[in-house]
Amino acid sequence: MLIPAYLTLYGGVAAVAVAVHLVLRQRRRKADAAALAEASQAGLNLPASLHPVVDPNRCFGSGACVKACPEEALGIVDGKATLVNASACIGHGACVTACPSQALSLVFGTSERGVEIPVLSKEFETNVRGIFIAGELGGMGLIRKTTEQGRQAMNGVRQRVAESRSDAPLDVVIVGSGPAGISAGLSALQHKLRYRILEQEDSLGGTVYHYPRKKVVMTAPAKLDLVGSMSLGTEVAKEALLGFWHDVVGKTGLSFQFGERLEGIDPQADGSFIVRSSKGSHHTKAVLLALGRRGSPRKLDVPGEERSKVVYRLIDAEQYRGQRMLVVGGGDSALEAAIDLARQPGTQVTLSYRSQAFSRVKEKNRQQLKQLQDEGRILVWLQSQVLRIEDDHVVLSTQDGEQTLRNDGVIICAGGVLPTPLLQAIGIRMETKYGTA
Repeated sequence: MLIPAYLTLYGGVAAVAVAVHLVLRQRRRKADAAALAEASQAGLNLPASLHPVVDPNRCFGSGACVKACPEEALGIVDGKATLVNASACIGHGACVTACPSQALSLVFGTSERGVEIPVLSKEFETNVRGIFIAGELGGMGLIRKTTEQGRQAMNGVRQRVAESRSDAPLDVVIVGSGPAGISAGLSALQHKLRYRILEQEDSLGGTVYHYPRKKVVMTAPAKLDLVGSMSLGTEVAKEALLGFWHDVVGKTGLSFQFGERLEGIDPQADGSFIVRSSKGSHHTKAVLLALGRRGSPRKLDVPGEERSKVVYRLIDAEQYRGQRMLVVGGGDSALEAAIDLARQPGTQVTLSYRSQAFSRVKEKNRQQLKQLQDEGRILVWLQSQVLRIEDDHVVLSTQDGEQTLRNDGVIICAGGVLPTPLLQAIGIRMETKYGTA
C-alpha cells in the first residue's frame, strides 16, 4: 500500500519539529543545571525570604512553573522543577498557580537558614494589642499583596480605635510610605481616622523608590480605598508606578511626614502608644508598621559620612557622569553600582571592599567587573576600609598603607540594619521559619 506523498511530507515535518523540540529542551535542561551549579558555587542558592518549594512526588517536570516565573528563578533539573536562581526569586507565587500538579508551595526560610517573621493574627495584629504590621516587614514583598494587606490591616485598626478608651489625639500612626503604607493611609482617609504617616526617607515609595532607574517591577490589579483599582498591567517601570502614587496623593490629599525615622514605641497605661521619632513624639491609639525588611542603611560610622555627597543606594548612574566615584561594598548591589557607573562617559570608579575576595556575588557581575577592571575603568581595592570622607577626597586604609583618592561622591552598599531589635524592644513576638509557610 502506497502512502500518499502529503502524508509523508507532513510526517517528516512533524518528526523534524519533535526533534528540534527535544534538542532545545535538552539544551534548556543543561542550562538550568549549569545555573544551579553556578549559584551554589557563588553561595547564592539560599533564597532571602518567601520562595517556592517543590514536592518531588507530585512534580512531573511539565515546565509550566518555569514559564510562569518572570524572574527566571526556576528551572528543570533531573526532570523536576528546581529553584536554580534563588537570589532572583521575589516570591510572587505565579509558579504556584501555574503548576498543573499542585507540586509547589510558598515558604519562608530554608532548613539551612531561617527567616524571622513577626507573629500576626489574621487581622495583621501582633501579640502587642493595638500594633499592626503589613507588607514587607511581615514577610510579603509583592506590591499587589502588600497593598491589600495595608488596606485590610486598617480594618483591624478601626476595630481597636472603636474599642479604645484613650483620649489620644491620633487614631493611628502609620510608619512607612511604601505600597502598604500608602494603601493604609488611603483607608484611614476614607474612614475619617486621625492619622499620621512617618517616613524616614525624603520621598514616598519605600523600597520601590530605591530601585534602579527604569527597573521593571511586577504588579497586578489591587484595590485602593478612595481610588478604586490600581491596574497598571503586569509589568510597569518604577517611574510609572511612582508617578501613579504621586498622582493619587495629589488627588486625595494624603499627607506624609518625611525625614522622620521611627526610634521607639512606648505603650501607655490606657492602651495607647507614644511613638518616638527623630523629630518628636506622637500619641496614638494604634500603630501600623509598614516598614521594609531592609531597615535602615548600614553605615560605616566614619568621619565625614554625613556629607551630602554620601548616599546608600545607586538610583541613576547617569547623574554621576564625569565624576570621581567611590563605591563601598562587596555584594551584588555594590558590584552592579560600580559597573553601571563605569559605563558612564568620563566617570572614574573605585570599588572598596574589606574582604580579600568577592564571594557571594553572581558570576555575571564578577565577569563584568573583571572586564571593566582589565580595561582600567574600575579600580578595585580589596582588603580596604574607608577612614574618612572629605569634601573633595576620601582616605582608604589598604594593605599598601593609606591611600588618598580625589572624589566627588560615595555610594555605600553595605546592606541594611533590620528593625528586629526595635520590634523585640516593643515586645513583638517573632518566629523563625525554616522552610515553612
